[in-house]
Amino acid sequence: MVQDGSSTFYSAIIANEYSRLLNKNKRTDDKISLYPALRKQVYRGLLSELSPEAISGRLKLQYPNDPCMNISYESIYRFIYEHPQNSFNRKLIKLLPRKKRKRWRKVKKERHGEKIKNGISIENRPIEVEDREEVGHWEGDLMIGIKQNSCIGSIVERKSRYTILVKLANKKSKNVCHAFAEKLSVLPKEYRKSMTYDNGVEMAQHHIITDKTGINIYFAHPYSSWERGTNENTNRIVRRLLPKKTTDFNKVDSMSVQNLQDRLNNRPRKVLGYYTPNEIYQY
Repeated sequence: MVQDGSSTFYSAIIANEYSRLLNKNKRTDDKISLYPALRKQVYRGLLSELSPEAISGRLKLQYPNDPCMNISYESIYRFIYEHPQNSFNRKLIKLLPRKKRKRWRKVKKERHGEKIKNGISIENRPIEVEDREEVGHWEGDLMIGIKQNSCIGSIVERKSRYTILVKLANKKSKNVCHAFAEKLSVLPKEYRKSMTYDNGVEMAQHHIITDKTGINIYFAHPYSSWERGTNENTNRIVRRLLPKKTTDFNKVDSMSVQNLQDRLNNRPRKVLGYYTPNEIYQY
């Protein structure tokens, strides 16, 4: 704003230059301490139970042309958590929505390890897989145990819901693919046609399964578990018996895994007209 005698007018050019010089010279790491009026508005917002995001947004609406009264929510958080042990800062933390004594920033998790190469999309899966008129088309997945440090594999046949459970030492792709191939290779050839899997990196070396069994692997779209609904529903049954929050698969021996597999395959299923997977699979 520029005053000219008794009149006041706004100049975008002057305001922009003023803002540029201000940003160049001010202590940007502690803007709240630098400007009392801004500090007052931030405190008022916190006392009104507004989040830093809401405070920042309201200030931009109320003072659109005043850079001294504009601040990012990140700067507000930084001001509050700069000295978290200070008695005043502890009071400010208690005014935040979550009142956390420490601030944990969300970090985007990167998937490390092997990537799936030469994977065939589910979009290229043969149409006969969809209608469930023939056996031999499977869906696969891993079930992870407590603390993410143990797992077993589950492979479910789409028509019969016949289930194969695979005891695994770890989630490394080479180990998983060899273990799956070993289980599938003993099946009759007419039962080895395709398998649909998610995008888990444990299937990075999927060529091992194809080379040893002749089964083509098709990969579902990311975050599309319904494209492997048969497998997902079977896993839910397993979870009733082996809950994720309490089960360490490292402590479940091979005999127990086999007994559970037999139990699943001799269990009447509503979707099968109350026949068992074994009865449909062997028909």
